[in-house]
Amino acid sequence: MKKQELIHLHSLLAQVQHHYEAEADSEVEHDRYADLGVKPTSIHKSKTDHKEAVFALATELTTEMAEATDEPRPMAAD
Repeated sequence: MKKQELIHLHSLLAQVQHHYEAEADSEVEHDRYADLGVKPTSIHKSKTDHKEAVFALATELTTEMAEATDEPRPMAAD
């Protein structure tokens, strides 16, 4: 994958994170991602840096979503 494609994927994952946080009304735990200091707009960072950030963000998003689906949901009123 080219650097430009990784940056695009990184941007998409960041949008998914923001959308999920808005819909779930909670924040995604993203300490590892934040510690990397690589944002989608950090175009000066290396391809390897963006790849690591993509994996960190994807892992943290899927972990959060998996935990949210394990919680019991309230029954809908008929």
